[in-house]
Amino acid sequence: MLILGIDPGSRITGYGVLDVSTPTPRYVASGCIRLQDVELPQRLARIYAGIAELIGEYRPGEVAIEQVFMSKNPDSALKLGQARGAAIVCAANHGLPVDEYGPRQIKQAVTGSGGATKAQVQHMVVAILGLGASPQADAADALAIALTHAHARLGLLTRGSFGGHRSRRRGGSWRDFRP
Repeated sequence: MLILGIDPGSRITGYGVLDVSTPTPRYVASGCIRLQDVELPQRLARIYAGIAELIGEYRPGEVAIEQVFMSKNPDSALKLGQARGAAIVCAANHGLPVDEYGPRQIKQAVTGSGGATKAQVQHMVVAILGLGASPQADAADALAIALTHAHARLGLLTRGSFGGHRSRRRGGSWRDFRP
């Protein structure tokens, strides 16, 4: 079974696909949907179309997406929310379950620290998945989201203080995981 991880953005939306048919997640693909400098409605349409294309190509069984975080700029937060909405509606229209994870929860799951930097997350994604090179930052974030969901599926995450995760399973902790 494949998981599609999505790091939504109104200019760049990262994606990562992992195979979770074994206990150790395996890298399948990653990249970015880059959006031209057009009006927001056209960018949202492109996000929807790009996610639909990925779903058609990889046939994931589940989708994981990052939750909106509040930034200092309300306009940016609104645009990010709209980009997330386009991706979520696309997944839902394809009949896929969508699970959401907060930024701190993703960092905690991948690095062991909810306050990790983007560089630390990127480094751990490369190490956990055994990649030869570091993916672009938005693609690495999407892979981290997919990894977080993979660990949640195995019961390696709990709904602790990071919040936001809707899981069907509970138990264990990230520290218990041994790839």
